[in-house]
Amino acid sequence: MPQTDPSKTEKPTQKRLDKARRDGNVPKSQELPKATVVLAGLVALWAYIGYISKDLMGLMQWFLTSSSTFTPSKQAVYELFVMSSVSIAKMTLPVLLFLGLVAFVTLYLQVGQLWTTKTMEPKFSKFLNPLPGLQRMFFSVQTWIRLGKSVLQAGAIGIAPYIVLTNEMHNMPPLFYSNATELARYMLVTGAKMVVYALVPMLLISLADLLYTRWDYTENLKMTKDEVKDERKQAEGDPKIKAKQKEKMLGVMMKRMMADVPKADVVITNPTHFAVALKYDAARAPAPVVLAKGMDHVALRIKEIAREAGVPIKENKPLARALYSSVEIGEMIPEELYQAVAATLAQLSKFKRNPGAA
Repeated sequence: MPQTDPSKTEKPTQKRLDKARRDGNVPKSQELPKATVVLAGLVALWAYIGYISKDLMGLMQWFLTSSSTFTPSKQAVYELFVMSSVSIAKMTLPVLLFLGLVAFVTLYLQVGQLWTTKTMEPKFSKFLNPLPGLQRMFFSVQTWIRLGKSVLQAGAIGIAPYIVLTNEMHNMPPLFYSNATELARYMLVTGAKMVVYALVPMLLISLADLLYTRWDYTENLKMTKDEVKDERKQAEGDPKIKAKQKEKMLGVMMKRMMADVPKADVVITNPTHFAVALKYDAARAPAPVVLAKGMDHVALRIKEIAREAGVPIKENKPLARALYSSVEIGEMIPEELYQAVAATLAQLSKFKRNPGAA
C-alpha cells in the first residue's frame, strides 16, 4: 500500500532494506511466476509433444490390442500398473520438472538468494486483535489492487478462447471428415493459439505488477528524517560521545607527552606561541626526535615543566615554527632541519662534552 504517513519522505537506507530482507519482506510479484510458467509450459509441450504423442500412442495401442488376451491376476494387474505409471511419468515428469525450474528461476531473479523462517513464525497478536487483519483483508487498497489483477487475468483467460473459437468457426465443419491424427493436430494448434492469446495480456499484467510491487515496497519502507539521523548516529556513533572519547584520548596523549618533557635535551620556542621538546640519542635514532610540541597554553605548560626539570630552553622563532608544522610527536626531524637543530644542540653543555654528537 502506498505510503500514507506524510513525514516519511526519505528513501529507505541499506540497513532498513537488509532488516526487511532478513524478516522475509522482499519485493516479489505474485503474477510474474504465473505468466512465466504458462509460457514455459507452452515451450515444453512444443519441444516434447512428439515424444508424448509417440509414447501415448504406443500405450493406447497396447491397451486396445491386449485387452482381449489380458487375464486379470494379482501379478498381472501389478505389472500393468507399473508399466502404465512408468509411461505416464516419462510423458509428464520432464515437463513438470521444467515448469518447476522456471518457477524457481523466476522467483530467484526477483528476490535473489534468501532463506529465512521469520515468515513462518506465528504472530499471536493477530489472534488477540483480528480487527486490523480484517480491515486489511476487505478495505485496504492492496485488496482492491489484487482483486483488479485477478479480474484482468480471468478476463484475459476467458476472452482468449472466445476470440480464437470465433475465428475458427469456418474451419470446424471439415473436421467431421478428418482422421484422428488430423483432429488431434488441429486441437493442439488451436489450443496453443488460445494460450498465446491469453499469454500476451498475462505478461503485460505481470510486468505492471512487478513494477508496482517494487515501487510499493520502497514506499512502505520509507523513513522520516529523524529516523535517518538516528540510524546514522547508530552507525557512526553519537557525535557527543565521540567528542568525549576524543577529548579523553587527547587528555591521555597530553599527559603522556608532558611526562616526556623532562627527558628532553632542549625545548625550542618562538618564544610564546610555539614550543618543541627534542631528544637526541645516537644509540636509538640517527637524528633528534620530537618528544612534545604545542602552541599557546600547551607551549607555556611545556616550558614550565622544562624549567622545573632543568631542561634548557632555546628561543629560535623560525626553527620552532618549522619543527611544529613539519614533525609529529615521536618522529625524527627532517633532513632539511638537521643543520639548524645541530647548531642549537651544539650550544648545550651536554653536547659540548661530546663533540661527535648530532
